[in-house]
Amino acid sequence: MQAPSVGGVMLPRGNGEAIRLSRGASLTDFAEKINANPASLVAVMMNLGEMVTATQSVSDETLQLLAGEMNYTVQIVSPEEEDRELLESFDLEFGEDEGSEEDLVVRPPVVTVMGHVDHGKTRLLDAIRKTNVIAGEAGGITQHIGAYQVATEVNEEDRKITFIDTPGHEAFTAMRARGARSTDIAILVVAANDGVMPQTVEALNHAQAADVPIVVAVNKIDVEGADPTKVRGQLTEYGLVAEEFGGDTMFVDISAKQGLNIDSLLEAVVLTADASLDLRANPTQDAQGISIESRLDRGRGAVATVLVQRGTLRVGDTMVVGDAYGRVRAMLDDNGNNVAEAGPSTPVQVLGLTNVPGAGDNFIVVDEDRTARQIAEKRAARERNAAFAKRTRRVSLEDLDKVLKAGEIQQLNLIIKGDASGSVEALESSLLQLDVGEEVDIRVLHRGVGAVTESDIDLAMGSDAIVIGFNVRAAGRAAQMAEREGVDVRYYSVIYQAIEEIEAALKGMLKPEYEEVELGTAEIREVFRSSKLGNIAGVLIRSGEVKRNTKARLLRDGKVIAESLNIVGLRRFKDDVTEIREGFEGGINLGNFNDIKVDDVIATYEMREKPRV
Repeated sequence: MQAPSVGGVMLPRGNGEAIRLSRGASLTDFAEKINANPASLVAVMMNLGEMVTATQSVSDETLQLLAGEMNYTVQIVSPEEEDRELLESFDLEFGEDEGSEEDLVVRPPVVTVMGHVDHGKTRLLDAIRKTNVIAGEAGGITQHIGAYQVATEVNEEDRKITFIDTPGHEAFTAMRARGARSTDIAILVVAANDGVMPQTVEALNHAQAADVPIVVAVNKIDVEGADPTKVRGQLTEYGLVAEEFGGDTMFVDISAKQGLNIDSLLEAVVLTADASLDLRANPTQDAQGISIESRLDRGRGAVATVLVQRGTLRVGDTMVVGDAYGRVRAMLDDNGNNVAEAGPSTPVQVLGLTNVPGAGDNFIVVDEDRTARQIAEKRAARERNAAFAKRTRRVSLEDLDKVLKAGEIQQLNLIIKGDASGSVEALESSLLQLDVGEEVDIRVLHRGVGAVTESDIDLAMGSDAIVIGFNVRAAGRAAQMAEREGVDVRYYSVIYQAIEEIEAALKGMLKPEYEEVELGTAEIREVFRSSKLGNIAGVLIRSGEVKRNTKARLLRDGKVIAESLNIVGLRRFKDDVTEIREGFEGGINLGNFNDIKVDDVIATYEMREKPRV
């Protein structure tokens, strides 16, 4: 069966069969799947009111719209499935333990600390690792994620626990969720004096969605008003029932500030892991895992913190992490010491990658550098296409003329540079979620890790973009170049401050909204005729004040006779004045409008800009 022809070309019509396409696919990719001419699909999209070129990466919605028109269904391949298929093409597989049962050994549990802001997550981590991380953080908020390992003793046996340190601010919901997915156990921190708060519920939802066991740390038991029993009762409503209430969730009352019961909390984590999870991995296979955090170091290049999930990572291995690859030149543990190898559940910093990978990217060790490069390049191309499709603004033919008019749709262009990939990703995600109406669009032209460079300033000059530096500064001559060219470079050390300022800038780009404000009313007591000025109203100001050069309307017997009149002239006795206040008399000239009578009322008003909320 054929679809109606477009431009004289007959198009194939499906029978509802599914077409698999990757994110950011083009019309050419679609055409290849159904054996059609890409140009004809462009014509179909024009008929549907979409301006799309044949090779342009388009959104999932656009692909589904086109498929529906031609009686196909589109299955967008998920990023995880894309990556699995990519690795399978190289005879590789991620996420599986190789070998037999005898090859598996017990590994330490991986733990994420979650909870409401100010409930003491960072102080708890500080108490656990006996170092002060708060002092180096702006605003007392964890700015990027890392990982480290601690040792504890349970039943006279030495056990290790790996902690993934996730940010504590609500702007990092996506990163917190990702942390839960890479986690075996979540510690939910709840302040005994505050109880369950909105972010407590948010963190709990993330942990439950990731299907990980939860240990509750009831913090601040030394604070006045602390009520640990109340916390247990509140969390019962969310499915966390304490063991003493007949449930299976371990609650530990602690004071991170005083260092009380920290060992009990670590013991609870180990016992929960032993009871609920089968934490084993094969240390003899090629290493696999995820990138926790990465940054660009001036002396060492790209530095990535990775968590080995299975296998053993060794110095000299060739690894590919997201769209970065390279041979491991050196590995450092969480104390900065050089290590030769890292087994399952061990976090290490890796040196030797070509570029900075993203937080949450998986890594895999391969045999050859060439294989690693090919996988990285294919991943980079895939992510680039998906990003282009995401950034594409859909414009229909109906509003094309409106879009082209200057000022109808405004766009704020941003370039984001930061000290760590996780922070840059979280900042970009938060900014793109800002919603201040349809009139203004926000677009991130470029994001990266490292100092603000001259090439960033060049890009900003060509696109009228604002450069955001998060915990980084301009390098070399970039600062002088920005000042000389008038490029706006903003530096921040606290993420929510950047979000607030950009939101304010967006609101400033919106067209102003005006509201009418009544100024005063004047009752006409007498009408004077002037051959030069026309009719002049002798008035008594009944309320407010009447100002010259403001708008007015004329009311007669309570009905509006005339709108949008202008107070052209205003006199008191023989003097011209700018305003007359309540209780005083004067003369008003309404310009060319002369239909005024005694007892008419002149109501004056002005249009004032409404502040955006």
